[in-house]
Amino acid sequence: MKKLLALTLSAGLATAGAQTYSSTGMNGVELGLTGGYAGGLSGEVFVHAPNVAGPIGVKAGVSFTRPSDAINDNAPIDPTGTLFPPTFTYGQAKQQGLVTESGSRVVASLDGTYSLGEVSPGLGTTLYAGGRYGLFRSTADFGSSGSQTFSSSAFGVGAGVMVSYGLTGNLSLVGDLGIDQFFGSSITVTSSNGNSDTFTPGDAGYNNVSNAFVRPGTVFKARIGIKTGF
Repeated sequence: MKKLLALTLSAGLATAGAQTYSSTGMNGVELGLTGGYAGGLSGEVFVHAPNVAGPIGVKAGVSFTRPSDAINDNAPIDPTGTLFPPTFTYGQAKQQGLVTESGSRVVASLDGTYSLGEVSPGLGTTLYAGGRYGLFRSTADFGSSGSQTFSSSAFGVGAGVMVSYGLTGNLSLVGDLGIDQFFGSSITVTSSNGNSDTFTPGDAGYNNVSNAFVRPGTVFKARIGIKTGF
């Protein structure tokens, strides 16, 4: 009888421990990769711990976006006045084949998540919201005449919803819809001739530089991909 009671007690404690771990532990960590649109062709890799405290979790991610437009075509060329006359616009230069443009956006995110569970069989929904930190860069390349690179970093906030559908085993299809908002920040302009200037909001010339540099303010994003659990 004593052995039976001991076994029963041990089993009960083990079951209680397992239940506590599944509701508050770090089990079920997910690794995901998504791609789609966020102001341009965009991809993100993320790690999600969904069960930190019941339905509340933590998600960290890094995204890379190639913007669909890096330089404002209506802005005058060289707003700092070091390369070209300010009356010559980027749009005119592009039409004449004198300039090419390129850009990149790297955004790190840290979100709190809240699982709504399965809204239908096999279909899970998770809400998220948190902070953002972005590094933005655009370059106007005039070939042998030189180039200008605009760069800035900015903090922001974002929110969205992830919907997942189990495929097989620990593999799931995941869709991500959301919106990010980035705040104003200083801009550094570096020319191929070695000149470099930093403009902060309120500085003379800041508006001209900001007008030329296409960087995110409000960004709507839609990505789809896969995730796996561990």
